[in-house]
Amino acid sequence: MSLKRLHSQGRLSHHRTSQKEISNLLQVVKRDIKDARVKGLSNDRKFATAYNAVLQLGIILLYCNGYRTKGAGSHFTVFQAMKDILGKEYAELADYFDACRSKRNITDYDYAGTISKKETEELIKEAIKFQKFMLKYLQDNYPHFLPK
Repeated sequence: MSLKRLHSQGRLSHHRTSQKEISNLLQVVKRDIKDARVKGLSNDRKFATAYNAVLQLGIILLYCNGYRTKGAGSHFTVFQAMKDILGKEYAELADYFDACRSKRNITDYDYAGTISKKETEELIKEAIKFQKFMLKYLQDNYPHFLPK
């Protein structure tokens, strides 16, 4: 769904970000990826933490493009916007992250023990790859938002 359409539906509002805001979010991503790999945590917690890293990267993508989410369903909106910003090439990845959102909702709000070790490891791996991609994306498109 296009950013203009999401905006007209009231799901996005205009936003002016800053280097400090992006730097802070990158630190959250770094922390969450590190924490998702801590031994002894449940798969549910590791998965939810890795998911949060991915979500923050999506938020960075939105912020750099001049938007922020608004209203209910903000996580869903982030991944819909990701498709428009990054294009069809990344639609499958955005859909995967959105499926992870649904799984995270179940484990956070309904019941424990729903996330497998394999699912957790896969999401952590994808979060790390997306982090690397986003750092390059920022360097190529928005270097002024990167920490000095």
